[in-house]
Amino acid sequence: MSALVEVRDICKVYNPGENEVRALDHVSLTINKGEFVAIIGQSGSGKSTLMNMLGCLDVPTSGKYYLNGKDVSKLTDDEQSDIRNLEIGFIFQGFNLISNLTAIENVELPLIYRGVGKRERHRLAVDALKMVGLSHRLNHRPNEMSGGQQQRVAIARAIAAKPPVILADEPTGNLDSASSKEILQILKELYVGGRTVILITHDDGIAAQAKRVIRIMDGKIESDETLDQDFA
Repeated sequence: MSALVEVRDICKVYNPGENEVRALDHVSLTINKGEFVAIIGQSGSGKSTLMNMLGCLDVPTSGKYYLNGKDVSKLTDDEQSDIRNLEIGFIFQGFNLISNLTAIENVELPLIYRGVGKRERHRLAVDALKMVGLSHRLNHRPNEMSGGQQQRVAIARAIAAKPPVILADEPTGNLDSASSKEILQILKELYVGGRTVILITHDDGIAAQAKRVIRIMDGKIESDETLDQDFA
């Protein structure tokens, strides 16, 4: 397997000097194409800062981050924005759906920014909503759907353009246990289908659903364990 994500000796320091906070303290890790990885840590552990680095939402104070072989730390803001748009599908705890758009319109919206033509855009959005079991809800607005259904629309939006990396930040945080199971099952299916899935969580039970668990504490990687799981 080839490396998709490569982090080398990354530090993120806030308030440099006497009262500095090291949110990330010399972190190094490699995630290969097609892995299903959970990054787990409690509030203040550095996991959210690490997610922001992996998602090109922030840059390290020092160290290197390579995504698909590109040195992200050397890119301009516009180039980082392009990478976020083309290479990463984001799933957040808050669904971030636009309330006056239907499910299919919410999924199509990022494809418009990518310059995808109308017919192709529609096809990709329908396919993505089918994949998450919402082909019967294409024309429903968020307020006509449950929380679990809204999160499935958000997943469809993240995967419609087939980005190589799916970055899911506490994707079950606002959901009941039944909806959480559905969302985790979809993430497993994406992994089985060849996507690279990176799941950020504070919950041991959620992290245990992945194939590999990286535990972070006080800005450092505490453990990195591969689990014996069969999703086939």
